[in-house]
Amino acid sequence: MTNILLCGCSGRMGAVVSDMAAADEQTKISVGVDALGEANGDYPAYEKLADVTETADVVVDFSNPSVFDELLAYCVDKKLPFVICTTGLSDQQIASIDEAAKKIAILRSGNMSVGINVLIKILKEIAPQLSAAGYDIEIVEKHHNQKIDAPSGTAIALAEAANEKGELEYVYDRSQVRHKRDKKELGISAVRGGSIVGTHDVIFAGEDEVITFSHMAYSRKLFAKGALEAAKFLAGAKPGLYSMQDVI
Repeated sequence: MTNILLCGCSGRMGAVVSDMAAADEQTKISVGVDALGEANGDYPAYEKLADVTETADVVVDFSNPSVFDELLAYCVDKKLPFVICTTGLSDQQIASIDEAAKKIAILRSGNMSVGINVLIKILKEIAPQLSAAGYDIEIVEKHHNQKIDAPSGTAIALAEAANEKGELEYVYDRSQVRHKRDKKELGISAVRGGSIVGTHDVIFAGEDEVITFSHMAYSRKLFAKGALEAAKFLAGAKPGLYSMQDVI
């Protein structure tokens, strides 16, 4: 049994993770933390990490960047493995992850979906070939109107997979320029509206053909499932930085 401290337990993803953990015989939410201090299941919840007295094998974070620094310090202090599902982290926060991974096991992914991570693996293989053949690469992501970061962490992860050699420059806005597309560009566009859970299209546009890889999330359950699999994988793992590629 993997006992989980769930940060962000009062949110929408917290509710889904709580429900799926309750249905999984191998996982249990032992305690939750959230600014509201409200649990989405049969477990104690607190507003502050300092109030937590229950034990856990791993921390799963679906909160937001504003509490990340405190949470990372808590995991290092308690020597708890840390599954980071929060996106929109600053460069400084990402750098702190690398340092903390020398002391504890950390898994960070822009998207916990198994399907997205299989797509990342595919992109690493085919993107260099298509790019060398002259195909332009564009990524379009769509999310609900409550998402605060743009582009999504998943879009960035897909871009990094397609640009593993670092030869392309990310372009997020073309509204202020008046010139043709440079071959070294990788465009990333964000759409926000309604209740879209998450859609990502990776477009390879060639001279007379277009190849598109699409991933559509119909429910938040796939993110929760991935997070729980990551928690089981990370519990007891040696210090280091892991990703969903390691899990799959």
